[in-house]
Amino acid sequence: MVAAVPVPTLATCLQLMERYEMLPHIRHHSLVVARLAEQLISGLIATNPDRPQADRQLVIAGALLHDIAKTPCLNSECDHARMGGEICREHGYAEIAAIVEEHVRLRDFDPDRYGDGRFTAPEIVYYADKRVRHNVVVHLDERLEYIIDHYGRGNPVRHRLIQENFQSCLNLEEYLFRWLPFPPARLGAF
Repeated sequence: MVAAVPVPTLATCLQLMERYEMLPHIRHHSLVVARLAEQLISGLIATNPDRPQADRQLVIAGALLHDIAKTPCLNSECDHARMGGEICREHGYAEIAAIVEEHVRLRDFDPDRYGDGRFTAPEIVYYADKRVRHNVVVHLDERLEYIIDHYGRGNPVRHRLIQENFQSCLNLEEYLFRWLPFPPARLGAF
């Protein structure tokens, strides 16, 4: 029998947010991302009960902790996704670490699996994060504009890399909403 991989509870996620001094606006962003991620995974499970999907608790915990290292990285050049993965591993949450490490940029893009209606926890959190600017659910075009303005630093190479990453997100959105009972514009309508 394979031992279950630990997934932090909601209380544990909130304790970790406190321990790593997550600023209130980053915490609020993470809570909205978690709500969207939960809406996505619940929709996928409800409309596709015969297809294996990511574990709901894993998705929610990953969304809550995706920016666990954002506060300490704000005034430095550290990679908050990598550092957040390290924090999660230190606490014994390897699967959460993988989600945190991929919330900025997905490692794999698998159209065959998406075409079959199967999505991983990192993909769901990645997409949910891209739909939330601060604590507001926005269209991907608006989020892209914000990220280029905020992180592009006027550097054409950075702009191109950000746009390439967002093309993956646009493609993922198209696949996701083939399997969901609501359109992208309804995401976040709770």
